[in-house]
Amino acid sequence: MRQVIIATRNKNKKKEIEKLFKGFKAKVSSLYDVKIHLPHVIENGETFRQNAIKKALTFSRYIDGIILADDSGLVVEALGGKPGVRSSRFAHTKATDRENNEKLLKLMQKVPARERQATFVCVIAIAENGNLKGLSEGQCKGTIGFEAKGKGGFGYDPLFTPKGYNRTFAQFATLSKNRISHRGKALRQAKTIVQKHLLEAGRTRP
Repeated sequence: MRQVIIATRNKNKKKEIEKLFKGFKAKVSSLYDVKIHLPHVIENGETFRQNAIKKALTFSRYIDGIILADDSGLVVEALGGKPGVRSSRFAHTKATDRENNEKLLKLMQKVPARERQATFVCVIAIAENGNLKGLSEGQCKGTIGFEAKGKGGFGYDPLFTPKGYNRTFAQFATLSKNRISHRGKALRQAKTIVQKHLLEAGRTRP
């Protein structure tokens, strides 16, 4: 059976992705399951796409299988697109979710409700043997609240209310969140790309 590796060490991301890939016709694992030494990838790209591609291509040169690497984050209009690609390192290099949320709230404290629009973005790069096989992207528009609400999710979920709803991502059940989230949308596209790649690879085998 072919192997699909989710290139993340984020346990929360891993849980979300595993639920979305339940029943997938390939062995799905993450970097936690890879027993070889892997290089540290510095995410210094200016876009989510650049970072995702860099991670996917790098890991695909070391790991046998199809690599799915994502880069995702929050784009806030009132902050000129910040935190953007630095979403996980917004407060500082090793920031916790709480520290990042606190910094965002501080920067947004004088921004009125009508100007608190934001978009969650996720880009997934698919690679194998050092070759890029495809890209997928998902977005979810919403607003930033004035205080954290909810205990679920991770990252900026307690502050982000998706458009058309009156509760934050942290107040959603995981499956409900996956149906509308940026990562859920990108992963469903990525699954289609991987399935097509597996089918084509199977046809070309002697």
